[in-house]
Amino acid sequence: QVQLVESGGGLVQPGGSLRLSCAASGFTFGGYAMNWYRQAPGQERELVAGITSAGGSTNYADSVKGRFTISRDNAKNTVYLQMNSLKPEDTAVYYCNAVPATFAARIKGGPYWGQGTQVTVSS
Repeated sequence: QVQLVESGGGLVQPGGSLRLSCAASGFTFGGYAMNWYRQAPGQERELVAGITSAGGSTNYADSVKGRFTISRDNAKNTVYLQMNSLKPEDTAVYYCNAVPATFAARIKGGPYWGQGTQVTVSS
């Protein structure tokens, strides 16, 4: 059974930090690129950050560059999002996403989504 379980969300003051985690199971984690998306109330889901299957390349939305860092530990089947200098506009539900990056992974399935974790930035 495929699972992506996000954790680490919560309420934080502007300027604070949070570290989100996404634990994967039920598929070959190392064969998938991983992304973090977010969705604020009344807005479309947007890509925040992505990392390739081996972790050699990352990309970020302009709005989070220099503040957020995505990383992964393939031995632990986990992807992280370190969020620093948080702003009220970062308030959203954050979702973990797995996209097949190899031929074998594409055969097995995906993309997959987690259930999301709420991040609220407010004083």
